[in-house]
Amino acid sequence: MKGGMGGLMKQVQKMQRDMAKAQEELADIEVEASSGGGMVNVRANAKGEILSIKIDPEAVDPEDVEMFEDLVLAAVNEALRKSSDVAGEHMNKVTGGMAGMLPPGMNIPGL
Repeated sequence: MKGGMGGLMKQVQKMQRDMAKAQEELADIEVEASSGGGMVNVRANAKGEILSIKIDPEAVDPEDVEMFEDLVLAAVNEALRKSSDVAGEHMNKVTGGMAGMLPPGMNIPGL
């Protein structure tokens, strides 16, 4: 029984190392989203960090600032949604889908 427990611990430690590496890789995975027919473009990484926002000068109408704000908000929210989806897919590759099998309340960062 002792050998089996040691083997299980080695597997858990390997999974922890793999998950830590996968977490680091999230910074290198980028997504892009746009709104207003490409007038506002947002790039984010899979860690949920906004990397850049590009705005077509024609999108800026001093008479309609609210519409411009909505375009930026829509692009940012879409980039963050894509970021979250990509991060989940990436981490599932590492865990083999085991993240969904954890008991309630057992949180492992990145899962």
